[in-house]
Amino acid sequence: MNGENAGKSITFVKNLVAQPANTPAAAGLLKILVASQATGTAVQMAEAEKSVPKSKQPYWVLVDDGSTKLYDANAVVRYLFKVGTLPLSERLDIEQLLEWEEKTLSALSTEANLDLVLAAANGRVGQLSASASVGAADSVVLGATYYALSNAKSTAIAKYAGLFEWFERQLASPAVNDVLQVYKENVVKVLVREEPSLENRKVRADIEFSFDPKETVLPKEDAQNVLITSALPYVNNVPHLGNIIGSTLSADAFARYSRVRGRNTLYICGTDEYGTTTETKALEEGVSCQALCDKYSALHQQVYEWFNLSFNYFGRTSTAKQTEIVQATFEKCYANGFVSEAEITQLYCETCNRFLADRFVEGICPSCNYDDARGDQCDKCGKLLNANELVEPRCKLDGNRPVLRDSRHLFLDLDQLQPRCAEFVKRSSEAGEWSPNGVRITRNWLNEGLRPRCITRDLKWGVPVPLKGYEDKVFYVWFDACIGYPSITANYTSEWERWWKNPDNVKLYQFMGKDNVPFHTVVFPSTQLASGEPWTMLHHIATCEYLNYETGKFSKSRGVGVFGNNAQDTGVPPDVWRYFLLANRPEKSDTIFTWSDFVSRNNNELLNNVGNLCNRVVKFLDKNTNYAGIMPTADPARIAPGADTIDRRLIDDINALLVEYTENMDGVHIKSGLRSAMEISARGNLYLQESRLDNTLFSESRAQCDTVIAVATNLIYLLSALLHPFMPDTSACIARQLNAPERLLTDTFELELQPGHVIGKPEYLFTSIDEKKAEEWRAKYGGKQEASDDSDKKAKKDKKKAKAQKKDQNQEQKPAAN
Repeated sequence: MNGENAGKSITFVKNLVAQPANTPAAAGLLKILVASQATGTAVQMAEAEKSVPKSKQPYWVLVDDGSTKLYDANAVVRYLFKVGTLPLSERLDIEQLLEWEEKTLSALSTEANLDLVLAAANGRVGQLSASASVGAADSVVLGATYYALSNAKSTAIAKYAGLFEWFERQLASPAVNDVLQVYKENVVKVLVREEPSLENRKVRADIEFSFDPKETVLPKEDAQNVLITSALPYVNNVPHLGNIIGSTLSADAFARYSRVRGRNTLYICGTDEYGTTTETKALEEGVSCQALCDKYSALHQQVYEWFNLSFNYFGRTSTAKQTEIVQATFEKCYANGFVSEAEITQLYCETCNRFLADRFVEGICPSCNYDDARGDQCDKCGKLLNANELVEPRCKLDGNRPVLRDSRHLFLDLDQLQPRCAEFVKRSSEAGEWSPNGVRITRNWLNEGLRPRCITRDLKWGVPVPLKGYEDKVFYVWFDACIGYPSITANYTSEWERWWKNPDNVKLYQFMGKDNVPFHTVVFPSTQLASGEPWTMLHHIATCEYLNYETGKFSKSRGVGVFGNNAQDTGVPPDVWRYFLLANRPEKSDTIFTWSDFVSRNNNELLNNVGNLCNRVVKFLDKNTNYAGIMPTADPARIAPGADTIDRRLIDDINALLVEYTENMDGVHIKSGLRSAMEISARGNLYLQESRLDNTLFSESRAQCDTVIAVATNLIYLLSALLHPFMPDTSACIARQLNAPERLLTDTFELELQPGHVIGKPEYLFTSIDEKKAEEWRAKYGGKQEASDDSDKKAKKDKKKAKAQKKDQNQEQKPAAN
């Protein structure tokens, strides 16, 4: 020890609160303490006087009886060791090393990579003391590297052996050993943050969940086999939000729930490509039916991929498998005596020289007088129609009044099948707990009495009828469309019958809007029954009412409402759209999409509830002055059953809410299931408030804080599974932050992340949306920009009506045949 400064002292003035051990301020403190001890200089510790404005310097040192103030630790070391008085060569060596330390070593972030610090210092170990003595260079390098050296792993110690030998000699020196306690009392302990990896995961082994859409899923004998379909969207337009929530998104939420519960699940969908709708749209666009289908099938898939819909397979109905299975099914129905032939009177356009299929006819609804009803259904009152029932019918292609002509067609004899269909409906609706509107619509059909339904059409685009005399006809889309589910499955796997002809081991869930109900509960089941084959039949039907836009119905032609591609254009992530639509799912009555509600739910529910809970817990656990990302151990007494603690009360409340959640989701009450998940998140936020989670709890009640963090972190891990059906990207982000695999959903809340588990890095789950965006989007998608186009289309339609009325004055109308 240099005794030249014996009897002298300096004053170390602390200006800010204690600094973390891995900061330059902490390094500077240690440099000064070691240099003082080595030179025999006493150090007085003092607090800075309060001043306005307060200095941003963490400390300064008063020397020369307080007449000089030094802010730089290396300057203090130079002062204490009287470097300026040393021989030139020795002084130059020290100055060179100090300059290197200031420009290179101190510039390295100890928090980012300890190895960089150790590697740099190891390269200079030859310039440091080879004995237990401590010089100026040793003081500076020790201060700069102490955090890295004292937290090094065994691999680093072996890698930098020379550096660690020097470190051990320095620690044995009184100049260092005697000041370490003072140093530790004046800095904040900082743990080394381990990089998250598979090696430092400690998660229950059987909790992991994964879904690979490339893997072919087949029924298993010892599993719950769930087959899910969503109504096949017509391939004639881009789907709007109402279409998406009505079938595909709702089905996706249930499919994801089923998978995360460990059930063997297959989710099938595809575009419905045959029928009048396609021919009509193809004529409008001046392309072939196949080209139209290719175009819109790709557009649908793009929209669904963006919305993160997890189909096992998304197919099409214009395939060879569709033709094969539809024709085979028909032939069995025909052979079993459930198909009849009859002449029917149809509308025929003499200008077009063709029989007009339903969708090629428009007119006045005979039930509600709506003047723009289609030939198959009135969009206003929902009544199913035959085209010749319309009042003042007109050809959609040219506006002319069609005439009546006879044409021979095939009928599925639903009247013969009604007793068996009614028995199926009763059994399935009770066992599968159908949605109320699904039951109501089906019963209305049955109560009115089923009648033979025509299953052929005078079209070219469709599945050909394999019967002599019907070579110029195709099957009606509502005979072949539902058979699209098994045909799409057949394109997915050659073993499709293991799903579709396995009624004892597969449960079929089907999702759709309310206008599609009778075709799935009456027409398709009756077809299955008529075929005499052991079909997997409907177990549960999940239907939706209508989602309307702010000012009324969605309309692509008028530019009103949000369509799939528009959602992407807003820049708002898919999960936020999924959340809003599922939270507003029109399960019992029509709901309305409004931009103000959309923004509010993002900011007040997602950001303030789920986002706040996850971010607060992960950041606290990640903080290297607290846990440095390492999961602590919960106090067993605080979480034991029956314990009178806020921790146990939370666990009991979560388990009760879990029962609600699973009951809702098992019953396909998706909106209520999401509400239960959000209540669990809100309960977690309340737990943090009740626990008063903060740095004071950590420092003063460590065991309690450990329990709160262990319980809360596992709660957000549970939340990741609960939210997976609704917001899969959010779920994956939570798992990533926890350095944990995406997980299965268990029946009860358990601590699946175990003590010693190392979490990942914090991320923000959601971002705030400026409320001004609501008005901007409202104006953009309100239809005003296409008002002139709308007027033009209305004028054209009025012109067609006038032309048809003028022609009617010159011809006698024939009475319609029954």
